[in-house]
Amino acid sequence: MELLCCEVDPVRRAVPDANLLYDDRVLQNLLTIEERYLPQCSYFKCVQKDIQPYMRRMVATWMLEVCEEQKCEEEVFPLAMNYLDRFLAGVPTPKTHLQLLGAVCMFLASKLKETIPLTAEKLCIYTDNSIKPQELLEWELVVLGKLKWNLAAVTPHDFIEHILRKLPQPNDKLPLIRKHAQTFIALCATDFKFAMYPPSMIATGSVGAAICGLQQDEDVSSLTGDALVDLLAKITNTDVMDRAHSWGATEALGLCFAFQDCNPLSHFIPEKLLALSRYYVASLFKSAVRLS
Repeated sequence: MELLCCEVDPVRRAVPDANLLYDDRVLQNLLTIEERYLPQCSYFKCVQKDIQPYMRRMVATWMLEVCEEQKCEEEVFPLAMNYLDRFLAGVPTPKTHLQLLGAVCMFLASKLKETIPLTAEKLCIYTDNSIKPQELLEWELVVLGKLKWNLAAVTPHDFIEHILRKLPQPNDKLPLIRKHAQTFIALCATDFKFAMYPPSMIATGSVGAAICGLQQDEDVSSLTGDALVDLLAKITNTDVMDRAHSWGATEALGLCFAFQDCNPLSHFIPEKLLALSRYYVASLFKSAVRLS
């Protein structure tokens, strides 16, 4: 008789470094350098002639599925999408090379964030062997050169712990809020509308959206509504007045209200999750204008 064991060993992680997490200079430094790692332009308009937004969304969805199946660290997928967007913002790329580029970006991101990174052979299998390991390794050098070997990009995940530390919420709810915020961040990375926004904005909006969604089921924070938005904006010194006009706040609010009767996050489809994130990003814009 064979026994099936479904127990999974818990992930062993280092204790948070108080010298980093509780020093506001770390957060300020992240806020100072974060925009260095954003795409320099909306590349669908000025660089890419062959690649369309829906193609990016398709390859991003594929990349997310690969990362989930391989149980990659949460930071791997958003970091890989950062590499992909920065590369496409500077290099005209045929659509036939888009999946290859996505595989290379996952390859690089996993090397930076994983203890055991994804292998070239495994990534080629996920493309149904449409690319060869040698081709992936050659493109790795191409991408590294175009990114000037600047791979330690700031992502929304870098801000989550700094934000959660400053919010008045029960400690036992932190893992749930963190997990839901990570889900929002991953979904935001699949949507090009979020690619041009600072990681701190995405992280803050994702935490706010996570708390908002979870409060439909249980008490996770003493702050709600405008008070929560104002505090989130203050934590990351949100100051985006010059860019506020570029965001469709009316559309975002409309989408949020259309889904407000839905069940919490576990029942949301990705479009509804994105709508809630968009609502919180739009709310942060409004809060930044008010606080200034």
